[in-house]
Amino acid sequence: MKAFRFHNPTVLYYGAGQIEAHLAAEVRKYGSRVLLVYGGGSIKRFGLYDKVTGILKNAGCTVFELPGVEPNPRLSSVRRGIDICRNENIELILAVGGGSVLDAAKAIAAGAKYNGDV
Repeated sequence: MKAFRFHNPTVLYYGAGQIEAHLAAEVRKYGSRVLLVYGGGSIKRFGLYDKVTGILKNAGCTVFELPGVEPNPRLSSVRRGIDICRNENIELILAVGGGSVLDAAKAIAAGAKYNGDV
C-alpha cells in the first residue's frame, strides 16, 4: 500500500445546549442563505424545527426549506433541492434528521454544482 495522509476536519458537538451554543456561528462561517432539509415532521413535533429556524433567523440567515424527504430519498426530492440551491443561491445545506435526510442533503450538495443529472 502506498503511504498517504487522510485529513478529515469534522467537528462533532454532543450534549445539552450545543445547538444554541454553536449552530449560528458554524453556519455563518459558510454564508447566510441556508437550505434546511428535513423529513416527515418529527423535528416539528419535538420542537427542534422551531429551535433551529429561530437560531438561524436570529443570526441573520435566510432559510429555505425542503421538507418531507422520504426514507430512501427519491430523486424527485433531490432534484427539488438542487433547484432551490440553484435558484436561490444557497450557500449552505443544513440536514436535520436521520440517515435519509443526510443522504438527500449530500446528493443535493453534489448535484447543485454538477451540470449533468444527479
